[in-house]
Amino acid sequence: MNAIILSTNLGRPQLDPGGSQRQSGIDKRPVDSLEVFAPGPNYGDGSGVVGDTVGDVKHHGGAQKAVYAFSREQLDYWQDRLGRELAPGSFGENLTTEGIDLAALLINQRVRVGTAELEVSTSRQPCRTFGAWMREAGWLKAFIGHGHCGAYFRVAKPGVIRAGDPIELVGRPDHDVDMFTLFAANTGDKQAARRVVEARCMPEMYRGRFEAMLP
Repeated sequence: MNAIILSTNLGRPQLDPGGSQRQSGIDKRPVDSLEVFAPGPNYGDGSGVVGDTVGDVKHHGGAQKAVYAFSREQLDYWQDRLGRELAPGSFGENLTTEGIDLAALLINQRVRVGTAELEVSTSRQPCRTFGAWMREAGWLKAFIGHGHCGAYFRVAKPGVIRAGDPIELVGRPDHDVDMFTLFAANTGDKQAARRVVEARCMPEMYRGRFEAMLP
């Protein structure tokens, strides 16, 4: 199966389902296309998708979390496990992919899609908003335990992405830290954190956090 963008999704603003008095963009719905660009370096600088909504500006948006992707294969896994339909965008992703294992992508891997070029940046950190949105008891623990978090991307080259666009890997980073390992590190695995630190594949804003986990 060829790797493609199955759906492009845009956030519809709503009150944060996690109870905070702010808007949330976790409710993503399919649209014809997305225009992506590189936002400023800080979380408060907003989404890298034109017209998208970022509610929690302390933890989302900015250059390192410009675009979020999740695979149809993993939506299908949770759909079967939870016994309910999960449409594209159900996990708050801008891009629903098909035919690519996002967990196996190396950090800093370049990806060409549509007229844009993206770069694998960091992992999702499941939060209260996500838990409330899913309405499943023990959701965050289950999601973390499964280990497949999707992937955040930086925008290396602005452009337009449409459903059906092929996903092409460009080059290869000079380390072996993949998204599965980074997610484990971000959720407390010290051995994974050591691998991330030794690979020196993360920006300073993240690297210090992992270094603090190590003896």
